[in-house]
Amino acid sequence: MNLNPAEVLNPIFNALDALIQDYGVYCYLVVVWLSLLLIGWILSGGLRRKQPQGNAATVIPGIIITTRPHDEPSPQPVIGAEVGQAWDSDNETTD
Repeated sequence: MNLNPAEVLNPIFNALDALIQDYGVYCYLVVVWLSLLLIGWILSGGLRRKQPQGNAATVIPGIIITTRPHDEPSPQPVIGAEVGQAWDSDNETTD
């Protein structure tokens, strides 16, 4: 059994050659009309996803601004922190 791709596909290529030789103009016209129909379908919205019918929720993003009561103190901004101890564990003292 010979599994050489050139010899396995040779009958298919011969049939396509004969089809194009005998009916090439008609095959061309069919491809042109099908492509025109495909372009019209795409332009009319054929590739868009269908929206689900029913209860579709609409999400509208927004910013909510809340105010605090005046009796609460405002937090102080943290600009920097002082480090009093060394970072390594050798200098730590225990009491």
